[in-house]
Amino acid sequence: MTTRLDAIIVGAGPAGASAAILLASAGWSVALIEKSIFPRRKVCGECVAASNFPLLEALGIGPDFSAQAGPELRQTAVMRGAHSVVADLPPAPHAQHPWGRALGREILDTLLLERARAVGATVMQPWAVQKISSAAGSHHCTVRDVVSGKWGDLQAPVVILAHGSWEPLPAERAVRQAVRRGSDLLAFKATFHAASLPAGLLPVLLFAGGYGGMVQADHGIFTLACCIRADKLEALRRSSPGKPAGDVVQDMLLRECKGVSDALRGAVRQGAWMASGPLAPGVRLRSDETIFRIGNAAGEAHPIIGEGMSMALQSAGLLCAKLVQARAACPTPHESTWQIAVHADYAAQWRRQFVPRMRLAAVFANLAMRPVTSAALVAVLKRWPSLLTQGAVWAGKVNCTMDATPVVDRFHASADTRLDRLPTSVS
Repeated sequence: MTTRLDAIIVGAGPAGASAAILLASAGWSVALIEKSIFPRRKVCGECVAASNFPLLEALGIGPDFSAQAGPELRQTAVMRGAHSVVADLPPAPHAQHPWGRALGREILDTLLLERARAVGATVMQPWAVQKISSAAGSHHCTVRDVVSGKWGDLQAPVVILAHGSWEPLPAERAVRQAVRRGSDLLAFKATFHAASLPAGLLPVLLFAGGYGGMVQADHGIFTLACCIRADKLEALRRSSPGKPAGDVVQDMLLRECKGVSDALRGAVRQGAWMASGPLAPGVRLRSDETIFRIGNAAGEAHPIIGEGMSMALQSAGLLCAKLVQARAACPTPHESTWQIAVHADYAAQWRRQFVPRMRLAAVFANLAMRPVTSAALVAVLKRWPSLLTQGAVWAGKVNCTMDATPVVDRFHASADTRLDRLPTSVS
């Protein structure tokens, strides 16, 4: 049996769930497909820049986010060895939300998913995509229930990929696994209680062969995350045979960064280290596709500037605003012409908004991972710490890519009418 919808969204992280909320709020019938069971922990820095708060309010989770997130992030720092440079973060031009905050992904993802369900999206979880057969204006998606093994077929004029970069679709996995290099970046994350990092401080960690960050998130939880080259990790593991990779990474951070050892003095780790990767920074939008991409499926920046969440939330907002506007003006929903125009417009604006910060992140990451250049960088920042403040502006921490406050109201006003059918159950 085939279920016909207006849109199929693959991945229920911040990008996919936000898109489901916006499209369902505009009257679209939407299937949101997620293979993992929530709540789930993710390898993520967990910081949400202040530029996203108007969009969180428009998505309907602003009050819940504010009630649970960690302290306002008012300062940043660069830490390398025994050196530390601290600077103020720039406030965003929002009277109520001038500062970013951190919230665990197990909480944020669940808030967004439940909101998507509440506004009418059909949440298929845990279901996995097995195959997508695409042509502009007509897409067939074969899905399988992860628990029962049951299969289903979905059809929609619009497909949006919002899966994580570390969770490729079946057709992409062979390409991702074909080449492994020593320069590959692997991501690690652990959480702690009773850490002594000052509230409101967001440090960036520099060390040979990688970079990382620390933050105090919700409920007093301290998050430590880093990216490390595969060849450096391999060398560290050879020197500590039999030791888990995460413990080897923690020992290295304690040795190489005084800021980490100070923060973790007396702290208690909660569970094991999490690992993922390799990272794949770069643009994944393609002009020859008939599907849409948001979040990491569209492009990924080095996480050293902490803009992954912004790119997820804001790319969803950009795309959905264009889809709803174009669909409202199109008398034939399954006509492919309007989608091609939306794809071109969205891709152009996406590149204008996000490629500059991706380039900034790549430069910063490459400086950070090399001992000579990272030492020079710290020396420059000690002389001019205000460069850290300006860098946060360049990285997109202050301004949203769209006027997000009235976004849901505009979606309601733009929608033709709610479809005369609701999606049927997959069987």
